[in-house]
Amino acid sequence: MEQQANDVLLATRTALSQASALAVQYSFSILGAVILLVVGWTLAGFISRWAYEGLSRIHGIDETLARFFTNVVRYALLILVFITVLGQFGVQTASIIATLGAAGLAIGLALQGTLQNIAAGIMLLVLRPFRVGEYIETSSVAGTVREIGLFATELRTGDGLYRLAPNSTLWNTPITNFSREPTRQNDLKINISREDDLDLAMETLMGTAKRNPKVLTSPAPSVFIDSLGDSTISVTLRYWAKTGDWWQVSRDMVKRVKLAFDEKDDPAAMSDDPAPGKRSNGTATAEKPTRQ
Repeated sequence: MEQQANDVLLATRTALSQASALAVQYSFSILGAVILLVVGWTLAGFISRWAYEGLSRIHGIDETLARFFTNVVRYALLILVFITVLGQFGVQTASIIATLGAAGLAIGLALQGTLQNIAAGIMLLVLRPFRVGEYIETSSVAGTVREIGLFATELRTGDGLYRLAPNSTLWNTPITNFSREPTRQNDLKINISREDDLDLAMETLMGTAKRNPKVLTSPAPSVFIDSLGDSTISVTLRYWAKTGDWWQVSRDMVKRVKLAFDEKDDPAAMSDDPAPGKRSNGTATAEKPTRQ
C-alpha cells in the first residue's frame, strides 16, 4: 500500500511538473497570440481607412467600389493575422491555406451567378456607362438609375415603378444612355401632297424651329426632303435641344408646327397618303420620342 501511495504521489508530481512546463511554454505563445490579434486588428483598421481615403481621392472611383475594396483589404489582413496566430501554437498553416483555397473554389463554383454579378458591378462602377440619376435603356430594362450596387442596380421606370436589375444583365448587353450627352437630336416629319407648296412648307418648319428659344442654334436646325411617295412628299425638320429639355421641346414642337400650318393654311397632309389634289389644314406628326 505504501508503495502504491508513493507511485501515485510520484505520478502526480510528474503531471504537475509537465503541466507547469507546458503552461510556461504556451503562456508565451498565448501572450504572443493576443499581442498579434490586437496589433493585427488595429493595423487592419488603420490600413483599411488609409486605403479608403486614398481611393476616395481618385477621380471616377465610386463610393460603393471604394468601400468594397476597403473591406477586401481589411478582411484579407485579418485572415493573415488569424493564420499567423495559429502558427504560434504549432499548427501547420500550409494545410490551412490549402483548405481555405479549396473552400474558396467550392464557394466560387456554388455562387457562380452571384460572383458574375459582383464582377459586373465592379466593371460598371469602374467604367461608368451610367450614373445615378441618368436614364438608360437596354434590351431588357429601361429607367432612371437610383442606385448602383455590387449585386444589382435599382431603377425607376418611366411610369413610376421600381425595378431591380442584376448587374450581369446590364453588363452583357448594349446600354443606351439618354442623359450622358449634353444635347440631343430630334426629327419631326410631316407629309404634304405633291401639289402643295414645298418651299412654303419647308420655310414654315424652319421658321417654327428658329422661333423656339429652346431649339439650339448650334448645331443649326435643318429641313430636308426625306422621301417621295406616289402622292406625298415627306419633309423632315431636324433640330437639337439640351438633353434636359429634349422631351418637353419634342412635344412642344409638334404643337408649334401644327399651329404654324394652321395660321398659314398650308396644305400639309392629314394622312400619310392623301388623295391627289385634296387640300387640308396643316397637321404635323413627329417620331415617337423615347422618354428620358
